[in-house]
Amino acid sequence: MFKKNSPATHPKHERTLVLIKPDAIQRSLVGEIIRRYERAGLKLVALKMFVPTKEQIEQHYTLDPHWRRVTGEKTIKSYLDRGLEPPVKDPLDVTRILLERLTRYMTSGPILAAVWQGAHAVAIVRKLTGGTEPLTSDVGTIRGDFVLDSYQMTDRDGRSIRNLVHASGSIAEAEQEIAHWFSPTELINYRLVAEQILYDVNMDGIFE
Repeated sequence: MFKKNSPATHPKHERTLVLIKPDAIQRSLVGEIIRRYERAGLKLVALKMFVPTKEQIEQHYTLDPHWRRVTGEKTIKSYLDRGLEPPVKDPLDVTRILLERLTRYMTSGPILAAVWQGAHAVAIVRKLTGGTEPLTSDVGTIRGDFVLDSYQMTDRDGRSIRNLVHASGSIAEAEQEIAHWFSPTELINYRLVAEQILYDVNMDGIFE
């Protein structure tokens, strides 16, 4: 016998954070990016535009106390997998450089922070957004369709990858990131008409 989920744990209540980065705003891609998430059926529950401070960006990327080590190790591995020599071999040195570049990039202009809600919101947004490196992102994703940047260019130029969007990597990460950028009162609970088609078990009311 199948057990029904309680309303509080239903996947349709899942939320994720998206940061539309300075390069996306400068290239007038905000409407296109939002449109893609909306068309998937996600509901926008919070939105604001601002210029972040250096401290806000550093705090955002280090909400997870293991971020420096894990990201450094992954970055070194990606170099080795491509047959390249990492610029430095200490994972913490790697993330120190990455964080400096990310901070410079993310504070170079206004960003737009958004919270999206819907079934499997974290995974859906990640899928629509594409991989971190635009060069290897799939066609049809935001990064794959609108950016031509690569790790090869960022290494040569000494800068962060320009990939338009940050999207939370997990439900736990999303909860931390949303709390970092939004107060509870900034998150709006409201009914979207389309949710009746997306989530109602019997799609009741179509002929009413």
